[in-house]
Amino acid sequence: MRIKTGLITASAVSLCFATSAWTQALIPPRPAQPAPPPTAAAAPVTTPTPAPTPPPTATAKAPCANPDAIGVSRVVAIDTTGGPGFGFEHFKQLDFLRDKEVVLTFDDGPWPVNTPSVLKTLADECTKGLFFPIGKHATYYPEILKQVAEQGHTIGAHTWSHANLNNKKLTEAQQKDEIEKGFSAVAWALGAPPSPFFRFPALQHPPGMVTYLGERNIAIWSCDLDSFDFKASTAQKVIDTVMGKLDKLGKGIILMHDFQKHTAEALPALLKKLKAGGYKVVQIKAKAPVQTIAQYDEELQKSLKLPTVSTRPLSSVVQTISE
Repeated sequence: MRIKTGLITASAVSLCFATSAWTQALIPPRPAQPAPPPTAAAAPVTTPTPAPTPPPTATAKAPCANPDAIGVSRVVAIDTTGGPGFGFEHFKQLDFLRDKEVVLTFDDGPWPVNTPSVLKTLADECTKGLFFPIGKHATYYPEILKQVAEQGHTIGAHTWSHANLNNKKLTEAQQKDEIEKGFSAVAWALGAPPSPFFRFPALQHPPGMVTYLGERNIAIWSCDLDSFDFKASTAQKVIDTVMGKLDKLGKGIILMHDFQKHTAEALPALLKKLKAGGYKVVQIKAKAPVQTIAQYDEELQKSLKLPTVSTRPLSSVVQTISE
């Protein structure tokens, strides 16, 4: 039985499993002219670093129009004091998932075509995900990231440039810069601070930065199972990998990438398989937004010549959505 914790609003249950750490290909540079979204319902792609608009105002959630949607079974609120870690790939003390429950997580966005496609599928299935955007991508496509927030999903951060923070060539100061500049970039794109949730690129956790995030009261997210979608040659391979691992684990935090084409293609069928298999989606929220550091906010705006915007807590956007 895993140790119970007051950091989360769900009881701890026992399941011990660890998989091998994954590595990911380098993030390519931003395309000069991104392709249009795949359907009329997908979110539009913006031009480079536009002036930000005021943060979106959420309205009451409409009833789900899809009677067969997987939906959201419950919401777990995380108190990030002390920087707790989640995901049995690396952290085995805390577990909030019950049997047959999953958390849908997406890394490396926002990105044209793929992120809007993922958002459309999640909306069609009336369910929610946890997104870890790259800071640099957030400055490329802030309007796409705003739509992630508008649709009630939870947003953390995934460094500024997807640097592997275990790289011995990086100084401690450079490691911290990657983390903090990433959060500041996401906050700029949203016009609001995101959740204090962080995922290390390639799931590489240098001990010094684990300690640092704890001091910053930022929760660290690993995973229970990796889709390895960045290696998949087809959408079906993504589905087979996820379902095969879930059949063994019975539940878990699923790592995917809204940056990846095959993930966007696989998601509609994957969610249907999850529903058919009796799995339920848990939405994750933070009890309070992250506090970005003014120095990094200012340096980001100066270095990239971004407009200065006022911010308000992102929680004021998502908490008005009925659960």
